[in-house]
Amino acid sequence: MLMRSDPFRDLDRLAQQVLGAAARPSAMAMDAYRSGDEFVVHLDLPGIDPDLFDVNVERDVLTVRAERRSPAPESAEMIAAERPTGVFTRRLFLGDTLDTDAIEASYDAGVLTLRIPVAEQAKPRRIQISAGGDRKQIGG
Repeated sequence: MLMRSDPFRDLDRLAQQVLGAAARPSAMAMDAYRSGDEFVVHLDLPGIDPDLFDVNVERDVLTVRAERRSPAPESAEMIAAERPTGVFTRRLFLGDTLDTDAIEASYDAGVLTLRIPVAEQAKPRRIQISAGGDRKQIGG
């Protein structure tokens, strides 16, 4: 077996053994995009039990909280512990043009997907303009 020495990884392992937590902060990797009349957010959360997710929205802040527990029993001697464990939190600041009452969440293959619809009042619409007594639609 060929092993390459990485002094920073070794330092992280030592800190984790001493402090009981990962020394390097771990974030939820995220992709976000708008598709039609909704915003879609994908968060990578592999190996986490969906029962350990907490997704909530308060005012304009959406908070995703997840916990990954170590699969090893407490009495086990860890040989390598590179997968981050603990509680992870990600906050997204939402605009007032989104319908926070209709957010949908699903979890598949280690990816949490959030679908946030655009509020009806924020969707583009035609404005009727009257000119010279005649009503005409102006615009695309």
